[in-house]
Amino acid sequence: MNVLIVTAHPEPRSLNGALTAFAATELRSAGHDVRVSDLYAMRWRPAVGAGDFPGHAPDERLDVIGASGRAYAEGRLAPEIAAEQDKLLWSDALILQFPMWWFSMPAVLKGWVDRVFTHGFGYGVGTKGRALYGDGTLAGRRAMVSLTIGAAERSFSARGVHGSLDELLFPIQHGLLYYTGMDVLPPFAVWDSIEVSDARFAAVTEAYAERLRGLFTDEPIAYRPLAGGDYTRTMELRPELEPGAGGLAVHLRRHGPR
Repeated sequence: MNVLIVTAHPEPRSLNGALTAFAATELRSAGHDVRVSDLYAMRWRPAVGAGDFPGHAPDERLDVIGASGRAYAEGRLAPEIAAEQDKLLWSDALILQFPMWWFSMPAVLKGWVDRVFTHGFGYGVGTKGRALYGDGTLAGRRAMVSLTIGAAERSFSARGVHGSLDELLFPIQHGLLYYTGMDVLPPFAVWDSIEVSDARFAAVTEAYAERLRGLFTDEPIAYRPLAGGDYTRTMELRPELEPGAGGLAVHLRRHGPR
């Protein structure tokens, strides 16, 4: 199978760098083909701009949705954007490797998303542009977030001061990866990651190797598909499902009848 790893850390000798190298080696030894997009090494420009859409008139108002959609359809996106889209289409699985900074991904990785997931590729796909949440350009692929977190695991629990990790990652896992059609696996998190001894790194990589072995077989997060009948035309969960409940957890199938 083909695996794309997109990694975002400015120091190649960091824990994130080590986890990226470990995953690439482990997956290749299992017979998979692996490509790595190291955004800092690539000097990836995170900001969307008119230069992303060659041919856009300099005096024309920049409508990012329209400009990106036209450029994608006409095959004239900036070469670095088209190259990353090609990698995603080549892949059978995507791994995002990053440190949690300010409760989200680093800006360079968010900028990779902003520039690569253009209209017509990441969104605005299908009949009336409504192919999303379980469908879309990247349907049939798998995705996993692998991240390092400086704090202790209990501080990110349901009652932890930082909030639940599942809810903090919801915009990435549900709003990006599942939105574009990918089956999303539970995240792999390394807690207390500021200093990791050799012995602990060995334990971390052993656990990560187990997750990588299940990349194509483990059960994904059971998000409800938009087209599965659980939502109304206004894209709200049907009132008979999880009556009276709200919040992000209601969008998991295991929290309500089918």
